[in-house]
Amino acid sequence: MELIYETERLLVRKLEIEDLEPFHEMQGNTNVMRFVKPTVLNYEENKADLKRVIDLYDKSNNDFFIYAIERKEDNAFVGSVALVKDEGDDEIGYRFLEKYWRLGYGSEVVKELVAYCKKNSFKKLVAYVAVENSASRKIIENLGFQFIEDTLCKELGIPEKKYKLIL
Repeated sequence: MELIYETERLLVRKLEIEDLEPFHEMQGNTNVMRFVKPTVLNYEENKADLKRVIDLYDKSNNDFFIYAIERKEDNAFVGSVALVKDEGDDEIGYRFLEKYWRLGYGSEVVKELVAYCKKNSFKKLVAYVAVENSASRKIIENLGFQFIEDTLCKELGIPEKKYKLIL
């Protein structure tokens, strides 16, 4: 396991092929993915996507990192957190298996992601949040991200808000 950072209850680490079952459970859930993709992926598509993300870790000049979020108490895969380049900005994202919603994991993992980015000399983070995703908006706003503009998610055709945090 290659640890990226940890919180009080969670470990953030590189994804592994052994994460496929819970990764697919998360990525195959329409409630989880409704603000991400127009359709969920099937098992084979999720397997290929997981392999692609894992392969990116070793690519030089990679600017697309998605990490596993694991619960310390039982090593359960609870979700993923992303740090990717978007038109020159460092964009963050996160998602959790539905059974782990409303447990405070989002706030916990994003708070430490911000600290991780500060420690690694990032200057600014951005986040795009679907207007309907009030839980995610609350996390971002409570951590000090400032609203920049209303946008439209091109892939889904839904309104979203863009936020930034100067580090």
